[in-house]
Amino acid sequence: MKTLLDDSAGSGARARKLSGEVLSIRGGRPLSGRVEVKGAKNLATKAMVAALLGETTSVLRDVPDISDVKVVRSLLEVHGVTVTDGEERGTLLLDPRGAVSAHMEEIDAHAGASRIPILFCGPLLHLLGQAFIPDLGGCRIGDRPIDFHLDALRSFGAVVEKLPSGIRLSAPDGLHGADIELPYPSVGATEQVLLTAVRAKGITELRNAAIEPEIMDLIAVLQKMGAIISYEPNRVILIEGVDSLRGYDHRCIFDRNEAASWACAALATDGDIYVGGAKQQEMLTFLNVFRKVGGDFDVHEDGIRFRRGGALRPVVVETDVHPGFMTDWQQPLIVALTQAQGESIVHETVYENRFGFTEALRQMGADIVVHPRGLAGGARRVPRRELEQAAVINGPTPLRGADIVVPDLRGGYSHVIAALTAEGESTVRNVGIIRRGYEKLFRKLDTLGADFDVIG
Repeated sequence: MKTLLDDSAGSGARARKLSGEVLSIRGGRPLSGRVEVKGAKNLATKAMVAALLGETTSVLRDVPDISDVKVVRSLLEVHGVTVTDGEERGTLLLDPRGAVSAHMEEIDAHAGASRIPILFCGPLLHLLGQAFIPDLGGCRIGDRPIDFHLDALRSFGAVVEKLPSGIRLSAPDGLHGADIELPYPSVGATEQVLLTAVRAKGITELRNAAIEPEIMDLIAVLQKMGAIISYEPNRVILIEGVDSLRGYDHRCIFDRNEAASWACAALATDGDIYVGGAKQQEMLTFLNVFRKVGGDFDVHEDGIRFRRGGALRPVVVETDVHPGFMTDWQQPLIVALTQAQGESIVHETVYENRFGFTEALRQMGADIVVHPRGLAGGARRVPRRELEQAAVINGPTPLRGADIVVPDLRGGYSHVIAALTAEGESTVRNVGIIRRGYEKLFRKLDTLGADFDVIG
């Protein structure tokens, strides 16, 4: 445990004891002020992996200071990549020229609970002819099988060997272009195909690809490196393999997940939060729902200001792949919906176990009923999936302080916002998980006027 003076909070800075595990939060006050969002976690970590494909140093800018980035940095360093900090804050220089194979034990030790090692496979197979994936962790939000990844890698010619400690892959005859159709537009599997196909011999056609803004930004990174990638209608991506790639210089797309989280915090606490770095185009779907709920926002060149526009109203939301409403947005939104007048429904169609966080909200006084098999009937725009669930939220309900444990990244942030909305004192445990995706969370909360202490 150490003491850190939070200089980002200006003259109101307070010394805090930081271990990152337990927060004591006194709620009931609006969050107000300005926070800055840096590069997206879902792009920065993948762009770092892409640096393995280049023959010269890559420069990545606006990299967030989060634990997932630290994990990828250590994994790259284990594989012999030299990673140094640039002069500009949030800039990394990644030199892959010393890349080597790493021992299974080293990869496993550095990966921790991260699922990012699966995306090292394509670049390492090109570079070294082999790769290893340890047992994968990640947030407990449902089954996220790697079968899509492994099937794609097999299509490129990789040999997959399952071991008690993980999975070993090799490419004795090199990798070749492939014709791949994903069963579902998985972001991770699309990234896998892109990172593998750019150096494979021949042409790869990927159908039913994910088209999230972070995917498009990764394509921009790879094109800067010399890749030939085109996007066609109906989720089709064509990649022409090239013999070599060079390093890139790229500034990460902003983190729209974090931006939406702060927007929901403004709704839930009746606050007024200016999110510097947020862009309208990548958040169109979220902004529409935000307005329907009763939120108001002003779009500026350097960010978006979020606040309530009056009494909160109930909505019906269906999560979906881009350009639909992101699954990562529904969790903080549900906290705000506990304060809306009437019945809201959230249909979760992406992950099958993402409403576990609502148990803590019920403990705090929220009226939420989870339907584990979803809800039949009603007008739907997103096709039903077997795995989907639904949450029915009736409000407004006063929230009260409670002792709660963070289950996962987005659910954990939602717990923090619920505690800040609630009357009384809450204890929020296991908050270290939240730092996987939220840069300088404590400092930002302090800047916005939150009343809290880190106690262990």
